[in-house]
Amino acid sequence: MANSQEVTVSYTARAMAAVRACESKRDDALFVDPFAQKLAGDEVVEKAITLTESYEKQGRPYSQVRTRFLDDFLLNNLGNSLQVVLLGAGLDTRAYRLNLPDNLRFYEVDQEDVIVYKNQILANEQPRCDRRSIVADLGTSEWVNLLLAAGFKPEEPTIWILEGFIYYLTEEQAISLMAKIDELSAKESRLGCDLINNVVCNGSDDWASMWQFGCDVPEDFFARYGWQTKTVVQPSDPEACFGRFTFQFPPREDQDGIHIFFATAVKLG
Repeated sequence: MANSQEVTVSYTARAMAAVRACESKRDDALFVDPFAQKLAGDEVVEKAITLTESYEKQGRPYSQVRTRFLDDFLLNNLGNSLQVVLLGAGLDTRAYRLNLPDNLRFYEVDQEDVIVYKNQILANEQPRCDRRSIVADLGTSEWVNLLLAAGFKPEEPTIWILEGFIYYLTEEQAISLMAKIDELSAKESRLGCDLINNVVCNGSDDWASMWQFGCDVPEDFFARYGWQTKTVVQPSDPEACFGRFTFQFPPREDQDGIHIFFATAVKLG
């Protein structure tokens, strides 16, 4: 059964787990994910070693600094909320590897193949909080009702995490998603995500063929829905590079340059 699920689960999700597995073996690891190797599978991890080493030499360990940035975002905001929603959860293991309160409700939402595979691989592992997995298509509105049915409380502040996800949506889907997040968010809710600008979205990179939504000014995007940005940085900025991401992005005022953002925001009253 495990092998059949392994064949159908998203390779992208397993590749991201493989990157975390490789990072966890470093002496200067930005985080340690003891579950990543099992989730990725030895073969995928082996393939990831050369790739991660190449990106490291280029000063572009993107997924690694993104993971650490959003880890810190979550941990720094735990005093504000007792529920977290991870949209496009993939094979994320924060519910298992971070020091989280027992009574924290941690909702993971993704496609069926990903959720089934992860639940199966981690069946004998104990999450550190009240983890609740939800099978839903985030390109439609069904996830909202399923989230509510799973016990989500819109009257309470929420920590939302969108990691490596929103740029795979169409612009219409991204706008609809943000509107729904806003409707479900009480005052003082927090949101953390990564975004790419339109130059990156429309670029020649192999990954760009899968990307559909670019955002040039995150502050304006969130403001449309009553959210105030707290942080908008690029991975090369001091607040996000963690001493490892040395590749330099152009200044933000260079509208024709490539820009990738780590953004956090708070829901206003």
